[in-house]
Amino acid sequence: MQTTHAKYHIGQIVRHRKHPFRGVVFDVDAMFSNTQEWYDAIPEDSRPHKDQPFYHLLAENDNSYYVAYVSEQNLMADFSGEPVDHPDLHDLFGDFEDGRYPLQFQLN
Repeated sequence: MQTTHAKYHIGQIVRHRKHPFRGVVFDVDAMFSNTQEWYDAIPEDSRPHKDQPFYHLLAENDNSYYVAYVSEQNLMADFSGEPVDHPDLHDLFGDFEDGRYPLQFQLN
């Protein structure tokens, strides 16, 4: 049995390595847990390996807010010190403090 450790934690702000968006981690899958259809929609030369953590993010870019599902290899920590403005943040997290968002209740 393979043990996978997540590099990023719930409430942490991360940034995508290739695309211009950032977000707050609200859940982590130890390995890929989305649909095969979703995975197949990624261009083959860009597909991440499934055997790594995948993160659910409350994401934002210059134009919109959305939920993103991103492999660990495509993320990096965001040390800008800037909060994220996603409208759903306060449903899950408390106020931005010390560069992160504290979780307000326990997820499954």
